[in-house]
Amino acid sequence: MTQAPARRPTGRRQHDREIIALAVPAFGALVAEPLFLMADTAIVGHLGTAQLAGLGIASALLMTAVSVFVFLAYATTAAVARRVGAGDLQAAIRQGMDGIWLALLLGAAVVAVALPTAPHLVDLFGASDAATPYAVTYLRISALGIPAMLVVLAATGVLRGLQDTRTPLYVAIAGFVANGALNAGLVYGADLGIAGSAWGTVIAQCGMAAAYLVVVLRGARKHGASLRPDAAGIKASAQAGVPLLVRTLSLRAILMIATAVAARLGDADIAAHQIILSLWSLLAFALDAIAIAGQAIIGRYLGAGDTQGARDACRRMVEWGIAVGVVLGALVVLTRPAFLPLFTSDPAVKDVALPALVIVALSQPISGIVFVLDGVLMGAGDGPYLAWAMLLTLAVFTPAALLVPVLGGGLTALWATITLMMTVRMLTLWLRTRSGRWIVTGATR
Repeated sequence: MTQAPARRPTGRRQHDREIIALAVPAFGALVAEPLFLMADTAIVGHLGTAQLAGLGIASALLMTAVSVFVFLAYATTAAVARRVGAGDLQAAIRQGMDGIWLALLLGAAVVAVALPTAPHLVDLFGASDAATPYAVTYLRISALGIPAMLVVLAATGVLRGLQDTRTPLYVAIAGFVANGALNAGLVYGADLGIAGSAWGTVIAQCGMAAAYLVVVLRGARKHGASLRPDAAGIKASAQAGVPLLVRTLSLRAILMIATAVAARLGDADIAAHQIILSLWSLLAFALDAIAIAGQAIIGRYLGAGDTQGARDACRRMVEWGIAVGVVLGALVVLTRPAFLPLFTSDPAVKDVALPALVIVALSQPISGIVFVLDGVLMGAGDGPYLAWAMLLTLAVFTPAALLVPVLGGGLTALWATITLMMTVRMLTLWLRTRSGRWIVTGATR
């Protein structure tokens, strides 16, 4: 499976084909994920304000819980891709099964905590008396689907490692359609209210997990991989995931600090911040799709012992990241006047958001480099460095962001500190890739 870096033009075209083949379906699957919440919001929103408020609180808790475990996808992708590169598909799928078993164990633990503590978790968000019962109901029912959500993450990592991003796209589309149909039927047809929305989502998530498991189990049977839980393999998967967990928690802390600072700036600022953050997250999906391709491609090259192929692929993906970042930045600048009215008619919010969006636009090429190199180092299994680099970034960002209300500059200054954060990430990742220390070949790191 080693790619021969023969003539440069041919090599570039080969890398382009690989990147496009993996990144485009990955982008579709990433965009499908938030559509689950949008469908729930649209359906529940017609039940009443209290129900919608309850959904908002419960969804925030659920998405936080699930996003913390995104390492199940990242670590599994890298580990499986290495085995694929080494030509050992049996071990690759066995590695993936360890990740799936870990997902089931973590999911069971989260459910055990979430069910009894649901009222207390909702209270932490300061929910109103009217919204609280709806939030608790939705959280308790939806928590039952967390094991399935985590299995979806791990199984997605398995397929990405196997260089397959099309199947996750198909499953995500089917899950979105099923989720919408089930929610509408259970909420209105069965008159279950917000509980029907929660059950619809749980059923859809379980169906997605089942679809993934069917695909993985077929591969296991085909290549003679064992399906039994292996304590040593599960432990190894957990150890590989810990640094990525630290990275993810650090990033979540940065975003929470940014939101807290925006709230101190005033109502118009926090409203504009939420609009810009939603756009920033959407742009991140496009860049993250390239990063996902990077995880799979780099892991495969290193597993095959092809260091030059890994370097060439890294260089080409950085070029893609910069190019996509430039395009996204230009789109943000050009569509600002049309974009903001979709979310607000308040002139004060628009006035605050417009200059901050320019900062977001200018930072997109930097974000392109960051996402790509992040994916490259994940694919190389360089999790410990990513964890330390993100902790350093958090240490730089925190005081800079907290000074914004003191020194002035408003939301534009806050987004300048977020750009500073991305610049620090870019420098730490660039220094690591330049050093070559991430290049470790073989079926395991």
